[in-house]
Amino acid sequence: MEIMNFFAQSDGLDVMLMFFALFGLILVIIYLVSGIKIIKEWERAPVLRLGRYTGLKGPGIFWIIPGIDKIPSVISTRIQTYSFRSEQSLTRDNVPVTIDAVLFFKVVDVEKTVLEVEHYQSATQWVAQTTLREVTGQVELDEVLAEREKIAHHMQEIVDEKTVMWGIKIMSVEIRDVVVPGRLQEAISRQAEAERERRARITLAQAEKEAAKGMIEAAEQYAKVPLAMELRWINLLFEAATEGGATIMLIPTNIPIAGFSGTSSDLGRTSGDGGLPPVGVYGVNPLPVKEKKKPEE
Repeated sequence: MEIMNFFAQSDGLDVMLMFFALFGLILVIIYLVSGIKIIKEWERAPVLRLGRYTGLKGPGIFWIIPGIDKIPSVISTRIQTYSFRSEQSLTRDNVPVTIDAVLFFKVVDVEKTVLEVEHYQSATQWVAQTTLREVTGQVELDEVLAEREKIAHHMQEIVDEKTVMWGIKIMSVEIRDVVVPGRLQEAISRQAEAERERRARITLAQAEKEAAKGMIEAAEQYAKVPLAMELRWINLLFEAATEGGATIMLIPTNIPIAGFSGTSSDLGRTSGDGGLPPVGVYGVNPLPVKEKKKPEE
């Protein structure tokens, strides 16, 4: 009877030991699994062991010691964007403007980013905002409107110089829009309209100058070869008769003589030495002139 009780107690102890062993094994498995981490290809994970930096992990799957190792944050190495604007910044000529810009930056040294700056994204954003106000105050309104690329490049250099110690590289800065007060926009529009009017008048004056120069050259050529002037008149008469579609054409009587005198080889004659006058060619007779009656004596 006692032997049976002993075996019964020993079976109960074995079951209890097996239960605790199984429970402990489950806890160990959970502990080991909790140390498994998986991060993406473009991410890096800094590991702190008991508060000390031990290195970077990733990408892919890796394991840390749960409870001893900690990952404060996961750093992305891709290009990140930040859209910001300066509210009513004053230019060098004391004009209030609002500038919208976009910042493109990238983490190139994860170790510096982790150890040198806290919340690197917000720190970079604040640097960009203050730099935009600083650059805006150094230029005039005309430069802001006309040289956006130059201002953006200058701003990129300043921000990159401040963030390089954090392991952050500024890829580019783009200015999207420049907003000026409404009254100033009207003044700028009037100024632009006046500038276009000035350029139009200058262009017209230059065209008149070139046309006058061409006419002088043509007159010199016609003076050297009078026959060319006669042929030009014939061409003008032909164009006037064919293009307008008119049935009646008025021709002045003081045009140069057109036509050839003598033989066709006489090409070097001067105006008025022969040919057919236009009056006879087109069949227009001069108007009769009445003779005035002499007063009777």
